[in-house]
Amino acid sequence: MAQNWTPDSWQQTRFTAKHLPHYEDADALSDATRTLAGFPPLVFAGEARRLREDLGRVAMGQSFLLQGGDCAESFAEFSPNNIRDTFRVILQMAAVLTFASKLPVVKLGRMAGQFAKPRSSDTETQGDLTLPSYFGDNVNGIEFSPESRVNDPQRMVKAYNQSAATLNLLRAFAGGGYANLREVQKWTLDFMGRSPWADKYQDIANRIGEALDFMEACGVDIIDDPHLKGTSFYTSHEALLLPYEQAMARQDSLTGEWYDTSAHFLWIGDRTRFEDSAHVEFLRGVNNPIGIKCGPSLDSDVLLKLLDVLNPSRDPGRITLISRFGHDKVEKGLPPLVRAVTREGQPVVWSCDPMHGNVIKADSGYKTRPFERILAEVRGFFAVHRAEGTHAGGIHLEMTGQDVTECTGGAVAITDEGLNDRYHTHCDPRLNAAQSLELAFLLAEMLNLELGESGRAAA
Repeated sequence: MAQNWTPDSWQQTRFTAKHLPHYEDADALSDATRTLAGFPPLVFAGEARRLREDLGRVAMGQSFLLQGGDCAESFAEFSPNNIRDTFRVILQMAAVLTFASKLPVVKLGRMAGQFAKPRSSDTETQGDLTLPSYFGDNVNGIEFSPESRVNDPQRMVKAYNQSAATLNLLRAFAGGGYANLREVQKWTLDFMGRSPWADKYQDIANRIGEALDFMEACGVDIIDDPHLKGTSFYTSHEALLLPYEQAMARQDSLTGEWYDTSAHFLWIGDRTRFEDSAHVEFLRGVNNPIGIKCGPSLDSDVLLKLLDVLNPSRDPGRITLISRFGHDKVEKGLPPLVRAVTREGQPVVWSCDPMHGNVIKADSGYKTRPFERILAEVRGFFAVHRAEGTHAGGIHLEMTGQDVTECTGGAVAITDEGLNDRYHTHCDPRLNAAQSLELAFLLAEMLNLELGESGRAAA
């Protein structure tokens, strides 16, 4: 257990809390957090421990991490169909990666809690009107009006309730038969038929079906095998809104350790991972697996200090380092971090976020991410790890199962002019289902190259 830590120790004056909203009514904030503290946990300590074990295998090069979901969840787009469609695209991607690489895939959703977003300024001005910035639906509303932009702590309670409902559905899908490998052919969304990768996925689905038929013919009971009829699915979000995270901290009755029960996995953003950060202090004391976003501004010495604070016992699976450099910076910026961490013997998961460093403003005025830049950063990430002899262990994507037009390019070839067709994001542009599946096939090729080279080196 972390020394000299309590769930509220982040509030000490020696720590700096950036990117938190200001609540005008302190009593209303206390009422909301007190209500949350009395609610049941959203996730359980044993589940978080199991994820740490799974991520420990990723750190050892024995598995691969697939993390994906919304940039920012919203109250307006909350529906069972949206949850189901994102879940099944993640299942499709995992099936492709597992079939091609022969590695188990850890499935981690940016779901059931990814509401809050950091903002560089506390206020936004349009014309002569200045209002609080939009911090995410668990803080205020996206509409630019005085009523909508009130930082309302009761929104945290609504976010909890939506997260609970989302988790309930995800657990039902993961364990209730929907994730059964016998259903692999049914996971394809109708609009995916326009993608040339849909046929390739169908071929894999057919081959998986044939393998299951063969196992059954050999007398293997695949109907009740838990590895085939269900899957483990975990949730994650950025631990940004510290009053909410503190309210969701619970002490495990079995071990006495503290867990943030708002999600299985929390991460610290690129803007909140500095020395003496309140966000680092809070996550120091919870036993969940945690991630750290690593961008061009991160010095290797600072990263090593963060790792000493957050993982002093050097447990595999505790830390995932999520690189986000941009397609043109990853091959220069990532190697010093990889070398420093390897030299110090820190057993981390290396994951690639190819989204946040590749945002551009299209000629049409929309913020977008070109698919070719996303792919270039992933290729650069894999190239660095091949050169350094380390495991490219994961991918971290902002994606959706909806048929949106937010990122340009890909085999479906969304154009600048086509962005206006179905641009629905509350924050940053997301890959749609077809682009996500295409990326999974290309990832599988890179994983096979990595595994092939490591096998040749071992020989």
